[in-house]
Amino acid sequence: MDVTLAVIYHDPQGQLYQQIVRTLPTLTNIFGGLTVRASHTADKRSVALFASAGAVVQIQSLEQAAEGPKLGLARRTAVALALQLNYPFVFYCDCDRILHWADWYPEELARVAARVVDYDFTMLGRTNRAFDSHPRIQRDTEAIVNHVFQVVSGHAWDVVAGARGISRRAAEAILAGCSDEQVSTDVSWPLFLKRAGGFSLGYIPAEGLEFETADRYGDDVARVGGQAQWLAQLDADPRQWAHRLDLARLEIEGMVPYVEKV
Repeated sequence: MDVTLAVIYHDPQGQLYQQIVRTLPTLTNIFGGLTVRASHTADKRSVALFASAGAVVQIQSLEQAAEGPKLGLARRTAVALALQLNYPFVFYCDCDRILHWADWYPEELARVAARVVDYDFTMLGRTNRAFDSHPRIQRDTEAIVNHVFQVVSGHAWDVVAGARGISRRAAEAILAGCSDEQVSTDVSWPLFLKRAGGFSLGYIPAEGLEFETADRYGDDVARVGGQAQWLAQLDADPRQWAHRLDLARLEIEGMVPYVEKV
């Protein structure tokens, strides 16, 4: 496989540890290489597990952690690490999503990983069913982001699933010319490449990008009577809505510089 996997990993409580144990063989079988940018407080057992599987791991410094969460910066770092492995393509995915994908849809993940070599930038989104598996706090706010992205770019894509394929030359262009350090890398990376010209962009919807967060809250889900009840609790919490609305605002602000130039 000419593709290396790049992920960011946080999970201070180690809630994803057992899932990492289960899925690392699948991930190392599918991808030619693996790079992990871990947060300063990431679970040390899991970080060691990644390293023992041959992953290139970089842990966030205390100084970087003190600057607050910068999801885009973490993603940039993960991609930069992946380029060091000298594979022609990078498959970037948020860690919890790739673990769920490998756990539940390994054959689909392998097929999609093989297809990202078809474009310089492949946006990996969710099928309608996968999108609808999320709570309303995500469906409603992320639908707004997807709508605005379509208005700005002309592409009716799901852009906020936290996964994409990137050729080496596209990744190098992004790292050199797109300085976005926020969650809005979801939208700024493809818009940057579209404005630059000379890069092919494609889209693949996937079932495996369904709602993954419940994987690490099994006890809480069981306590309230199942996933439907747990999702209802999320949707009933105004703080969750405020958080998701703020993320949507950042995503939309990230598109503003490209409105007149796309």
